[in-house]
Amino acid sequence: MPAPASTPEADILVRPLIAGLHLFRRIPLDLVALVARLSIAGVFWQSGQTKVEGWHVTDNALYLFENEYRLPLVDPWIAVHLAALAEHLFPVLLVIGLASRLSAFALLLMTLVIEIFVYPAAWPTHGTWAVCLLLVMIHGPGRLSLDRILSRSRRDGRG
Repeated sequence: MPAPASTPEADILVRPLIAGLHLFRRIPLDLVALVARLSIAGVFWQSGQTKVEGWHVTDNALYLFENEYRLPLVDPWIAVHLAALAEHLFPVLLVIGLASRLSAFALLLMTLVIEIFVYPAAWPTHGTWAVCLLLVMIHGPGRLSLDRILSRSRRDGRG
């Protein structure tokens, strides 16, 4: 069946729409990766900050791990310390773009644990986190990262 002939009225609507869609392809993946890294790092950093005072895990954080989160097979004292460490270390690595894929993977595992064992009804939020983390895992951190600088210097024989 042949395609319907376009009309001038349809062209007035369709051509700008198609032109607008082509503009989306011009959004640099490096910019998207940077926004994904910074925004998800902010989420986990802020969560980590609620667990500590100075260099110590708070009693409130330990209470939550003992009574609300109750992860299977992991002692609450160990879990709260590992969570606090992960929520500070991996976001910093994401912000500077060092070991980005590994950091994103670690935070994705943490997200899955939170989703499965702690707050399963929060899947829309966790899904949003997962998309940011998966983007970094799949496409890398982008040009604005230490990973890129280090890989370039190794490739050029400077590392």
